[in-house]
Formats: sequence, structure tokens, C-alpha cells
Amino acid sequence: MKALIASGGHGTRLRPLTHTRNKHLLPIANKPILFYAIEAAVEAGIKEIGIVHNAGNTEVQDYIGDGSRWNVKITYIPQLTPGGLAQVVQLAEDFIGKEKFVFYLGDNMLVGGIKRFIDEFEKSGCNCFLTLSKVKDPERFGVPEIQNGRIVRVEEKPKHPKTNYAVAGIYLYDYHIFEAVKAIKPSARGELEISDAHTYLIEKGFKVGYTEITGWWKDTGKPTDLLEANRLILDSFTQRNDGEVNQFSDIAGRVVIEAGAKIINSKIRGPVVIGKNCIIENSYIGPYTSVGDRTEIVGSEMEYSIVLRDCKILNVGIRIEGSILGNDVEIVQAQTRPRVHRFMIGDQSRIEVV
Repeated sequence: MKALIASGGHGTRLRPLTHTRNKHLLPIANKPILFYAIEAAVEAGIKEIGIVHNAGNTEVQDYIGDGSRWNVKITYIPQLTPGGLAQVVQLAEDFIGKEKFVFYLGDNMLVGGIKRFIDEFEKSGCNCFLTLSKVKDPERFGVPEIQNGRIVRVEEKPKHPKTNYAVAGIYLYDYHIFEAVKAIKPSARGELEISDAHTYLIEKGFKVGYTEITGWWKDTGKPTDLLEANRLILDSFTQRNDGEVNQFSDIAGRVVIEAGAKIINSKIRGPVVIGKNCIIENSYIGPYTSVGDRTEIVGSEMEYSIVLRDCKILNVGIRIEGSILGNDVEIVQAQTRPRVHRFMIGDQSRIEVV
């Protein structure tokens, strides 16, 4: 079995973070989201992975490489323009051939990996096997209509969902999916919807099965989703200290301190991860916070936040909470009079002040 991972698109709901990087490379608990998808495939025993990426942009290839770090072979498949998930599958036909495969959306995350879904698919004899998850906002997703324990239709982003299930971003197929994605027409929004391909298979008499994700699953399409995924991943961490903590610091809970990091006169309440060569001084870092490499936090408080690499948070007089800071961000206390807020803000930034 092979794996196909989607890493294209423009991540408009995550701007301004995605103005300068692919959304699939944003870190969750200091590890790029795309790594979790690759690792899930590797843990399931898959040796060949195809990654569909934005054509003309080598960011994903440069970051991921040829797969040797995971002992797998990675093939890159360019996508000229985003045209829907069914188009992503179309593009992979030469790579997949007649093999069965798992299609994994690279910005999705779930606990427990994907091996059990692969095993269920193999035992089911299905041509298509979907993973479902109960959600509060099914109108954001493909939604299955279920009758007598069978999926009879899948509707993409319905205004009036027939269930509170979403089709999660892990799909399992045999080669018949290529017939479906080539037969469907673009939707009203101009994309080839994977939900329409699933409905095609059902209407043509192919066997479409499903299973429910009983743990957590997140589509990290919005900033709040990133923070929640960060929380869930940090909850699975085991305490580790490869850095330096002075005697006047107080560390409690599941805290990971990477090599070269220095914790000075500070209080840290896990789960928290502190990246390599960070400096945390006279500060408080609260639960569910990840701090990227080479970041300096002095005289400040932070909780339930994601901080990327090379940031400086210096003498901020109010606790920072529920925030996502990109690379090389500086938040510093004004040193001159009059005391004012001074901002340099990129497109589509969001700031709350008190």
C-alpha cells in the first residue's frame, strides 16, 4: 500500500502566517504539521509516499527531502492550480497505479495513527473506506448521509447537514477512485469535490464503508485549530530536560526543554515545550505553550500559545494568551515617552489590546 499526502493550497484562513510559508509546515509542538502525516504513514508500514505540492514552489521538497530520514521513498507531484481534493487524486494516478492507497490531508492530525484504519479497510473488501468524526460545525466539511448503517451520499459543505459527522481527512481507496475523480464535474465553487467522487462510487454500486474516529482528530485550517492541536499533542509529551535550569526556577508538569535552552529565575507549568537555544528569564510560561528555537522571553508571561523560532518577547506587562507568533516576531516594552502602542503589522494580522 502507498500513501498520498496533500500539501498544496494557499492556507488563506491562516494568514498572515501563510504569507511566508506553506501551512503544512507550520509547527505544532515545535514539529511541522506535515511531519505528523508522514510519521503516521511510516508507523503504518508504508514505504512509498507521494506528496502533492504547489507547482513552482520547492518549499515542501526542500524541507522534507527524499524521505531518507524516515527510511521511505517520497515522490513529489506538482499541482499547477488548486482544483479540489479530487484533482489531487487525479494527479497521483501514475504514482499509485493499481495499488491500494491511503489519502491523507497533510494539515489534518489525529491521535493513534492510521494503521487501524488500513487494517479495517483491508478486511472490509471495500473499494472506498472513509473515516468519520463527530464535529460541532459539520457544514465546514464533507458530510455523509447514513441510512441503515450505510453511507448513501456525501455532500460537500452542506448548508443543512444531515448528520453531525464530518468525513475526516484520511481516506482509503482502491484504483476505482480514479474512475470516479475523472467522471465528476466541478462544483459551483469551481473545484472537483472529493465528496462528489464518493457519491459517484456509491451510485455506481461500488462498496463504500466507514469507521468512526473515536479519539481526537483536528483539521488545522484555522488559528483556533492550531492552538487546540498544539494542546492535544503537548498532552502526550513526557517530561525531559536537555537544557539548563537554574536553582531559582520552578518547573512543574510535562515540560520538555531542548538542548541549549536556558531557564533563569522563571516558572514553567507544563505541558510546555521549549525549543533549542531559547532563553527564558524572569518569566512565566503556562500550560499548552510551545516555544520555537532561539526564542528569548524575558520579564513576560505567556500561556496557551504557539511561538515560532527567533522571537523576542521582552518585558511585556500583560500576559500573552491564545496567541500565535510567527518567525522573528518581536514584542517589546516601549523605552521612550510618551508610552504608546507601536505596531508594524502585515496583511490579515489580528491583534487585541487592552
